[in-house]
Amino acid sequence: MAKVTETDLYPPVKAWLEAMGYEVKSEIGPADVLAIRADAEPLVVELKAGFSLTLLQQAVARQSVTDAVYVAVPRWSGKSGWRAFKGNVGLAKRLGLGVLSVKLDEGQVQVHADPVEFRPRKSKLKRDRMLKEFAARAGDPNQGGTRGQITTAYKQDCARIHAHLAKHGPSKGAEIARATGVTRATRIMYDNHLGWFIRVDKGLYDLSDTGRTTSP
Repeated sequence: MAKVTETDLYPPVKAWLEAMGYEVKSEIGPADVLAIRADAEPLVVELKAGFSLTLLQQAVARQSVTDAVYVAVPRWSGKSGWRAFKGNVGLAKRLGLGVLSVKLDEGQVQVHADPVEFRPRKSKLKRDRMLKEFAARAGDPNQGGTRGQITTAYKQDCARIHAHLAKHGPSKGAEIARATGVTRATRIMYDNHLGWFIRVDKGLYDLSDTGRTTSP
């Protein structure tokens, strides 16, 4: 049997959340999975190939954003696996965390505990930052549980600007903003964090040498 990874857990967890009416996106800020529904608290799921201290630490950290935090792991195997899993469920419940197990061969998600209020101090800044990124990101371009290159709303905006400049050549920020819908186009090109853009005249921007050899 192939080794289970966090990304294997994402599709069934996403389907489970969507069946309950949530909109689901992965890799929003530090969260593996963020789910939003108008009548509910934002819901976070942390994915891991097995229970570990790191998983619990990550999940507890997410409680600064919302009370609705679950951990999701593959379903246990055998009696010893069940005993270990049961003990970890007890620990998670003491921390106010919800627990999900995923039966990968059937794509089934089972709830073993629901989250309860843990009462750590919430960070409004972190919560607002995650919700802003969720709203701004187009679609769900990442795979939950992945680590490395993450497609953010900022990178998506950069790619839209890149595509416009590649097609139309040097352009003013206001023109790009109108054409692409990226209202912060001028600021993005001015800051140029990715090195894709260059100012060729007052208020006029084009692709840099790096930008011309980059395919977003």
